[in-house]
Formats: sequence, structure tokens, C-alpha cells
Amino acid sequence: MPATIIMGGQWGDEGKGKLTDALAADAHLVVRANGGSNAGHTIETDAGVFKMHLVPSGILNPDCTCVIGSGVVVALDTLLEEMDGLAARGVCLDRLRISERAHVVLPYHPILDRLEETQRADDEIGTTLRGNGPAYADKVARKGIRIADLLDPASLRRKLSRQIELKNQTLTKVYGEPPLDLDVIYERLINQGNRLQEYVVPAEVLVQDALDDGREVLVECAQGAMLDVDYGTYPYVTSSSPTAAGACQGAGIAPTQVRRVVAVYKAYSTRVGSGPMPTELCDEVGQTIRERGREYGTTTGRPRRTGWFDAVAARHIARLNGVTDIALTLLDVLDAFAEIQVCTAYHLNGGTIDYLPARDDLLVHVTPVLTGQPGWLSPTTTARGRADLPDEALAYVSFLERLIGAPITLVGVGPSRQQLVPLHPEAVPAQAS
Repeated sequence: MPATIIMGGQWGDEGKGKLTDALAADAHLVVRANGGSNAGHTIETDAGVFKMHLVPSGILNPDCTCVIGSGVVVALDTLLEEMDGLAARGVCLDRLRISERAHVVLPYHPILDRLEETQRADDEIGTTLRGNGPAYADKVARKGIRIADLLDPASLRRKLSRQIELKNQTLTKVYGEPPLDLDVIYERLINQGNRLQEYVVPAEVLVQDALDDGREVLVECAQGAMLDVDYGTYPYVTSSSPTAAGACQGAGIAPTQVRRVVAVYKAYSTRVGSGPMPTELCDEVGQTIRERGREYGTTTGRPRRTGWFDAVAARHIARLNGVTDIALTLLDVLDAFAEIQVCTAYHLNGGTIDYLPARDDLLVHVTPVLTGQPGWLSPTTTARGRADLPDEALAYVSFLERLIGAPITLVGVGPSRQQLVPLHPEAVPAQAS
């Protein structure tokens, strides 16, 4: 059975974790494909709220094997803390697997992340300072340490020794920081590797075997495709590719093995950190959206920037990723508005454009062309089927479908699994029915 990719269609925080958790009811494997502990997925269940950072969202399903794929950069302290927290709450980790090819976020990566961000001054990216960018930079520069290296003490010592030597030159001579201690870092990595050894596998073999056997495989992307290093709002992007193509690479799946690409969009827009956001609302409306949507980062707690739905950016992502269908989350946040605006184009330099310019100095100066849609001013949180949604809400959904160019098959009206409303029968997740 071909794979399904679940990806974020905006700047992240769209609700991918809840959707993955719901669809995992019918999945054999859930593979996390990219990102690191800078990403966070919040899932609300009958057992309480779970906040995931590295463990795939399908871990709450007792019949689903969860894989941290090769495209993830793994902060070992965070992963072990997360695993301990899940175990303490009765979540079985026997089905967790970690790719031996995944790269490790090393102790010097967060230090360099902080120093580099400070050096940018007024041009800061707004990273979470978790070290993921420097870890990906080392991966591409062929200087990285992988999970497999943790299981070979001699190889780890040799590779780490060279990297500590290089990083200490940067830390001491460029930034005036104290040097790192090789022995301390080495011993800690060996101990962490020993704890994780039973979970480490050739993940791409596991994934391909499942596909060969006709099993259902879900690929879970972190962050959102508008943060893609190639097609996002560069340079205010992440260091990986949270796209459908990036999902294939990070999970060990061929493009021809993908059946479905589900893009998750909020019914409005949010963003964390710096960078252009054409529909941003820095007023009472934006604050209302923030409070109603509980728009504060899972990982950092930072308030998210909020704005109206940006259909230009949404269509950009849908086209580049071959999106087959859409899950529209947090529709209930808009219950309080008599009129809802949607960005359908951009004004730039006296003209109108319907695409994202590559230059950030241009994108930051566009103004949105807004089209008003009637609100519904009635609660949607109790809706469980299409017929339960107000006509105006369905009209809003249809308007977005036409603008994006892909069908919206699921609508989220609250944080729980049961608050995913199927608009088409085939979109019903087992745990949401």
C-alpha cells in the first residue's frame, strides 16, 4: 500500500500532530521525516494532553510502530526526557525505532546557534536556539555525528575528537567563548547511545519492508512548507525541507510510493519568529485570534503572530507539493467574527501579483488584497458531520478550496480527536469516527 504524507501547508503549528494521531489508528508505521526538537506537536486525548518534540505522534496508538527517520536531527537529552515522560504516563515505547542514519544535535550546536543568532543583530532569523541549524549545516558539510556512531566507541571518539578541535577553534578564536571538553562530551554520548541502542535500526529497510507488505505508512513532517529552505520565505526558514519531497527523502520513501499528500492548514495564518507574513494582524483582531486559538508555541511558549488566511501562500504550497487533499484546522477560532478576510493576491510596486516573490525584501513590502467572507457567529465545536456546520462556514471552506486548488476533506473544530469533521466519507479517521 503506498504511503501517505502529512505536511504543514503554512509556517508550522497547523495541527499536524492531531491529524497524524487520528490517522495512525489505521497505520502500521508512522515515520517522522524532518526537523528536530525545535518542532512540537500537541495532542489532546482522553488520557490528557501530550506534547511531542521528537517522538512521532503515532506513539499513542498501541498498534503502530513509530520511526524517527534519517532526516531528523536528534537532540539526545530531549529525546530521552520525552521518552521517560511518556513511559511515566503509561505509553509503551516498545514500538519506537530510531534510524541509525539520523544525525545528532551535539552540545556545541546550541552554543553556535545562539552565537550566530546574536551576531545577526537586527536580522535575526528567530530560531529556537536548539542547535538544529548548525546540526544540519554539519550534516551537509559531511562533519556530522550520526546515531550509528554512538554505538561504535572507537569511531565516535575519532570523529568527535576532530569536530571538537574544529569547534573549539571557532568558539575561542572567533567568539571568545571557553573551549569544550572532549572527554565529558564523549562519555555523555556513549551513555546516551547505550540507552538508545535497543531502538536503533536501519529504518529505511523497515519502511520499505512495510510498503512491500502492503502496510499503511504515514510520513509525518515537522514545521510547515512555508519554512522550506528552498521554497519558503528564505532566509527566514528552517534548515530542512518540510515538503512532500523532503518527506520522501527523510523517511526513505520513493516519490512513486506516495498515494496521498495531506496538507494541513489553519483556517487563518500564524507564524513564529522573524520573516515576512503578508496578512499579519497587529491589532485587536489578531490578539483575539491568538487567544481563541491558544497560539503559543509548543516548544518555546512564544506568542505566535496571527493573520488572515493567505491563499497566495497556500496555493504556492499546494502546487509545489502535489497536495491531494487538505485538513483545515481551528475553524472554530473564527466562530467569533461577523466577517472574515482572505488574502487572494498581493499589491507590490503599484501592481498586483498572485505568487510569492523570492526576495524577502520584496515580500516584506507586499500588502494583501483582501476579500471579505460572511462569518457565522455560532459555535462549531460540537459539529461532528458536514450537516452540523453552518452554511456560512461551509461557504468559507468552499471559497478556500477554489483558491488553493485542492479539496478540503477534513475540518478541525477543536483540539480533540473527535473534533475532526469529515466533509467526505473517505476522510473519516478511525479514531475520529
